[in-house]
Amino acid sequence: MAFVEPITLRDRGVRLEPLALSHEEGLRLAAADGELWKLRVTSVPEPQDTRAYIETALATRDRFAFAVVDEATNAVLGSTSYHDILPAARRVEIGYTWYRQSVQRSHVNTTCKLLMMGHAFDTLGCNVVGWRTDNYNFASQKAIERLGAKKDGVIRGHALRRDGTIRDTVMYSMRAGEWPEARAQLLYLLERNTPA
Repeated sequence: MAFVEPITLRDRGVRLEPLALSHEEGLRLAAADGELWKLRVTSVPEPQDTRAYIETALATRDRFAFAVVDEATNAVLGSTSYHDILPAARRVEIGYTWYRQSVQRSHVNTTCKLLMMGHAFDTLGCNVVGWRTDNYNFASQKAIERLGAKKDGVIRGHALRRDGTIRDTVMYSMRAGEWPEARAQLLYLLERNTPA
């Protein structure tokens, strides 16, 4: 049995369901909302690469990808994943996250992270949940910090960007003991309609 098993998570009109080839058109439309593939610091697929993006996500052994879906309309809003899954250390990272431009800075990201962190800590029994982002992706860094994650440091010269430049990677994490306070804060932000 795998550490992360297929599961569908839902709350506040958002559904996280296992990513499948059937999400190809929905992901293509989501990425087109804002032409997100043009952003230098993300991994959003170009329209013609959407199928390959899904196939790669499904074939990667230490990654479990979700489609983010609006429950009311069944529109695909984006994608997010558990990755760098380390069962022996009871650790997962959350990443490969992107949303159509029209739902950015809404309740969607906060809801998704609440669902994924809750599943990781409360169901999988993770000791640590981690995040990583490009050193120039300041919006992502701010969003991760608003979740309650702590900055662990920067890995210099860590990965290639889509344009071939080498990026530094900013690493964050949250330990299981920090989760109850973080959950309370995220619920508070959702109730106040102040997304993380």
